Amino acid sequence: MNGEIEFDTAGITKKFMYVNRKAPYGTIYALEILEAVLISAAFEQHACIVFIDDGVYQIKKGQNTDSVNMKNFSKTYGVIAMEKEDADDDEDIDMVWRIIVEQESMEARGLCADDFVIDVEIIPSAELAIIMSEQEIIISG
Repeated sequence: MNGEIEFDTAGITKKFMYVNRKAPYGTIYALEILEAVLISAAFEQHACIVFIDDGVYQIKKGQNTDSVNMKNFSKTYGVIAMEKEDADDDEDIDMVWRIIVEQESMEARGLCADDFVIDVEIIPSAELAIIMSEQEIIISG
């Protein structure tokens, strides 16, 4: 052991919720939340990703970022969706992925489920409030 304290952290997970409220470009919020989601995935934490307000635009199909001179990162959410599919098919993965769009935010912006680059759960705000109350850590941006 060489004087070092060792901790057995196997099996320790937290319920994280990442709330995306901001438009995808013009600030760093959207990209920072995406990076945090990917980090939690590396540590096999439970993750719930929520898109509300202008955050719903982060996963909208057909984004063209040429005029803002930024890379389109919406396709990165496809990697998360693939992880979700793998977790659903593999009983050994102790990971829960939920990708949620608040219904009212989506409808207020004239969007529907077919407008997104990934499959999402569309949930009304009242139900989303219940899901939020079940989380241990909520990170919003």
